[in-house]
Amino acid sequence: MTPRKSANEELTKDAIIDVARDLFVSEGYASTSMRKIAQILNCSHGAIYYHFKNKAELFFEIVEADFKKLDQELDDVMADTFASNDEKIFAILYRFIQFGLTHQNHYEVMFMIRNDDLKCYVQDGPNQSYYHFAQAIAFLSSKQLTTNEIWSLFLSMHGFVSHYCGMEITFEDVRDLVSSHVHFLLKAIK
Repeated sequence: MTPRKSANEELTKDAIIDVARDLFVSEGYASTSMRKIAQILNCSHGAIYYHFKNKAELFFEIVEADFKKLDQELDDVMADTFASNDEKIFAILYRFIQFGLTHQNHYEVMFMIRNDDLKCYVQDGPNQSYYHFAQAIAFLSSKQLTTNEIWSLFLSMHGFVSHYCGMEITFEDVRDLVSSHVHFLLKAIK
């Protein structure tokens, strides 16, 4: 058995988050404990509690950080002054799928882990991110899209990512299929 890290050694929130995210995906939220996270990080569970008051707060911080990363993808597309509106819509859809398949553990934590203990912690991230997406698509589209059409676009992208998550298939493995899928979705809203 290796000695535990002393309180003086650097235990960062990022290190805790990385280990916790992987455990939440591989073992599920309910089966992941602060002790298990500490064991993997080779520190006391008290060191984890120094950064997070409980497991739900840790989960919430992970989800919030991951949604910020996804939202940044959309912001980067919207900031491209050289792309046409159609190119931006393509990029938003494409980069959403790319994000999900490139960061599968992030995506699973963001969209696919459900637990009653988390309801009070995880409400705004998904809703704000979807609202951000819906506003961008509605603004960029040359056709006035209904709420249902925008929601269907989102569900189609989510379904694509969900299908491949956990299958050891990377974005690079399906890059051409992603492009085809996004072109198909664009035809549906023209």
